[in-house]
Amino acid sequence: MDIENTSTSSCFWETTLPRTPVDLPVSVDREAAAALTVQLGDRLRTAMRDGTLKSGERLPSTRALARQLSISRTVVTEAYQQLYAEGWLDGRHGSGTYVADLVIHTPSAPRPSGSGAPAEPHPPPSARRAYGGGPRRSDGAGAVPAARGRGEQMVDLRPGQPWVRDYDEAAWRRAWRRAADLPPGDRPDPLGLPGLREALAVHLRRTRAIAVGPENIMVTRGTGNGLDLVAATLLRPGHRAGVEDPGYRVAREVFAARGAEIVPCPVDEDGVVVDGLPDGLRVLYTTPAHQYPLGGRLPVPRRERLLDWARRTGAVIVEDDYDAEFRYDVAPLPALHGLDPDRVVLLGTLSKSLAPDIGVGWLVAAPDLLAAVAATRTRLSDRTSGPAQQAVAVMLERGDLDRHLRRMRLEYARRRAAIVDVLGPRVMGDTAGLHVMVELPAQTIPSLLAEAAERGVLLDSTARHHHGEEHRHGLVIGYGSASLADVRRGITVVADLIGPRLAN
Repeated sequence: MDIENTSTSSCFWETTLPRTPVDLPVSVDREAAAALTVQLGDRLRTAMRDGTLKSGERLPSTRALARQLSISRTVVTEAYQQLYAEGWLDGRHGSGTYVADLVIHTPSAPRPSGSGAPAEPHPPPSARRAYGGGPRRSDGAGAVPAARGRGEQMVDLRPGQPWVRDYDEAAWRRAWRRAADLPPGDRPDPLGLPGLREALAVHLRRTRAIAVGPENIMVTRGTGNGLDLVAATLLRPGHRAGVEDPGYRVAREVFAARGAEIVPCPVDEDGVVVDGLPDGLRVLYTTPAHQYPLGGRLPVPRRERLLDWARRTGAVIVEDDYDAEFRYDVAPLPALHGLDPDRVVLLGTLSKSLAPDIGVGWLVAAPDLLAAVAATRTRLSDRTSGPAQQAVAVMLERGDLDRHLRRMRLEYARRRAAIVDVLGPRVMGDTAGLHVMVELPAQTIPSLLAEAAERGVLLDSTARHHHGEEHRHGLVIGYGSASLADVRRGITVVADLIGPRLAN
């Protein structure tokens, strides 16, 4: 995908610089060991860092620069996309590619003698020194005020919400017009519309490498609905249900509402700790693609051990794939369901990838278990909106959802990079999803949350995600619902607040 055709929001600013493309002073060496894409990206970063390329200047099109350098257009496209993801470039459909609004921050305090640490290879100039060291700019560019000004909106960096203000309006209207053509149904299929189930099967095979057919899929109203249907089918009062700790609060509440005994299951930076799982669990709920809230991705060897445990104990694993579509700089890991379809129920939803308001998700299971869940659903008179299913089917069949996901991967990658560049190595869980975690001493967190709110930034902590004793402490920082500019503004406030607490 060409960066010039990438749609973003809040990308542009007022500038007196010319909007004609600049003549880029870059070159590449075909004989060098580094790949051409890497070379081009490094040279463009250097030009932006030293001021040769200034904020707001328009870059040549990928085709023009490829012709100038006598290289493949693909090389230029990949270099532009990487710089876009890192926050160096901005783009808008039909308007070209521009140098982002760079704010070069140089701390006035001298470095300690003998530090000699080399500069990081790719930090955007807009990033402040980790944890907010150094003074603020006095000219107001990129500065974060000590308190919110009159009328200034809060920056919401709490997890759990996606960006819903950048979507293809034409595709959205087209999907709902088609949905209106569907006549009202009097006996809805508990499994969902056949056309949508077929489209979801194709989508899951392509995006998650899961070989399923429509006979394996039920269309739900989302993760919570699918989880409740599984619980109503498999759990009886007194059954033991395992939930990651810390973990998704709704899963605990759903299982408890069905009379189950909740068993907290410890997690570490990689996900659920298999060696700590007890026998006697009827169900285990887990988030292996991006553990909520710590952010770990369950490694393949541990996935295999988890499935061995489930086969030995007879437990059913409920795999919540809530934001698996979004990953950064890492290859996808196989879904647990794909490794053992008979032992794993997979839950998915459009609430993170498209919008919570649409109310459509899916449940994937072996046919016999799916039939039992469908019988439960019929008994409970539960159903998913027919028009909503039809609209989603249209978006899948026309490729509109795939295009939206590709666009949002780039946008979320930029916001994630803004956080990582400022907060540095203390960030956990940044390879996937829409949130990260920063581990901090427990006693520092309540005052930090309060001070951040006073300065206009809403944050979450690990405290409310624990079932029993809290053994991991930190901030859970979401970047789904805030714009890139707000993420940059908010994370600078967070850095300023973290720094003194780590120094004490």
